[in-house]
Amino acid sequence: MSTILLHLLLCLVIFYTLYYMIGSVCFGAFRLDNFDGLIPFDFKIELTESNSKYLVNLLSMELTFFSSGLLFAAVVKRWVWDYALTVTVFHVLLTSIVMQEFPLVWQWWLALGSGLFLMICNGQLIAYFACQSEPKYPTIHGC
Repeated sequence: MSTILLHLLLCLVIFYTLYYMIGSVCFGAFRLDNFDGLIPFDFKIELTESNSKYLVNLLSMELTFFSSGLLFAAVVKRWVWDYALTVTVFHVLLTSIVMQEFPLVWQWWLALGSGLFLMICNGQLIAYFACQSEPKYPTIHGC
């Protein structure tokens, strides 16, 4: 149990550290005036073609989810999908708390879902190739 909690804590630290690092690089690349500390949580940004802040938030989210899956594989080996899903649920809860509102913006959910898909696929693929030589975990039915 303590190993699971330690891995979960480590995955959360990886996820939010990456989010802020990638977000700050994107803010600089798009030459925005001020860095928004709410970047991982802000789902209320207006979607327009010329809104650079929206593009920065979207790009930061997708790159964070993509990168997190790769790093989660190094931490949790074969259980990337489980930790990815748990971290994403925690992120939705924390987003609701920080923004004091449950996100109902469909674009945000679409970005979150595609990011989660990327995280799971990348992480599981890396874990699969990295753990091929290790014995397989037993399944529930012994198959």
